[in-house]
Amino acid sequence: MAPHKTDISKPISDERPLSKAEYDLARWMLENGESGGREFLSQLDRARVVSRCPCGCASVDFEVEGRSPPSGGLRILGDFVFGGDSDLAGAFVFERNGVLAGVEVYGLAGDAPKTLPSPSALRPFADERGK
Repeated sequence: MAPHKTDISKPISDERPLSKAEYDLARWMLENGESGGREFLSQLDRARVVSRCPCGCASVDFEVEGRSPPSGGLRILGDFVFGGDSDLAGAFVFERNGVLAGVEVYGLAGDAPKTLPSPSALRPFADERGK
């Protein structure tokens, strides 16, 4: 019998409402990110999680009630970092073709985080570039 392998290139289906942490983080990033991010707040209220990252990190993809599933190129609406030198990580909220599409977390000094950061831990990614 062949060992079970997970295809890490395909998201894992996980259809459900956003958790409070997912909602609060996405809302904060939309309110404090790029100009135009606030335009997506009304979509956030109708968003639901449809999949999560197969690597086990806390990244999730959204669909928005009444809108076509997000597709096409990704545009970042808020880009932030958190953690210190040894565990520096990033998080961004994004849209695809005008539809709020998800929250991505990624590792800069190690693996991608398995949990979402609190909004109070975030600082603008642009601030890190100047260090």
